[in-house]
Amino acid sequence: MAIPLAFAVVVVIWSTTPLGIKWSGEEVGFLFGVLSRMLIGCIIAMVVVKLARIQYSMSKRARRAYFASGIGIYTGMLFGYWGASYIPSGWISVIWGFSPVLAGVLASIFLDEKITLNRLLGLTLGITGLVIVFSHGLTLGKEVIFGSILILIGVFGQTGTAIWIKKINAGQHGLVMAAAGMFIALPAFFLTWLIVDGEMPTEIPAKAGYSILYLSVFGSVIGFSLYFYLIHHLEASKVALVTFITPVTALLIGNQINNEPLTPAVIIGTGFILSGLASFEWGNRLFRRQ
Repeated sequence: MAIPLAFAVVVVIWSTTPLGIKWSGEEVGFLFGVLSRMLIGCIIAMVVVKLARIQYSMSKRARRAYFASGIGIYTGMLFGYWGASYIPSGWISVIWGFSPVLAGVLASIFLDEKITLNRLLGLTLGITGLVIVFSHGLTLGKEVIFGSILILIGVFGQTGTAIWIKKINAGQHGLVMAAAGMFIALPAFFLTWLIVDGEMPTEIPAKAGYSILYLSVFGSVIGFSLYFYLIHHLEASKVALVTFITPVTALLIGNQINNEPLTPAVIIGTGFILSGLASFEWGNRLFRRQ
């Protein structure tokens, strides 16, 4: 696949995923939505790994990496879906846009990577943006704040395990990591659904059903595979543009398709988060020139 096309597809998938998450839980419950997505996505990913004859290892290091991937998928998806039931879909992408900055901070602690001046500035701007968004959430009610905190917990969970996986350094293919992670996370999702809900929906609305299928195929398999394809063929700074674009496009999609409010406070908060991401990823070039 041509690199520009792959980049565009990833942007489209990541921009529409938050709305898909919100729709997939409507009338069936967010736990059923995430469990169904993980089950279908896991089956498809394992079939693709088998057909593509991608090699995988069962060494002790690889098993640790698979376990970490499962924890990251479980915490990220569980809190992400839970929080999505309380906040506009566009906010999910905005808060998740803070994850590269958080990853850099955690990498400096656990991987001994340096925190430079531009990254410190990026962290400050990102936190400022989150404070603005959360402060605006106070005016919309406690549920919005609760949902935003749940999303942030999901970001911490998934980002933290990503650093853990990098530290393990098992050297496994991205699709193998995704398939193994979903396979490990599935029992946890099933038990959570069984304990908290446990009731099969008598009817799955078309919007929820199509959203689950879309997220299973595109969000969990195609989007993930293309993202690692871009990492392999592009510089990291160019791949980072995906996380720079999607918060804006997700907000616009939620506003136009789902009639979600697009207030000045959210726009300003998003601007601070994106500015922090830009400083974190590319600010070193400016400081070097200075």
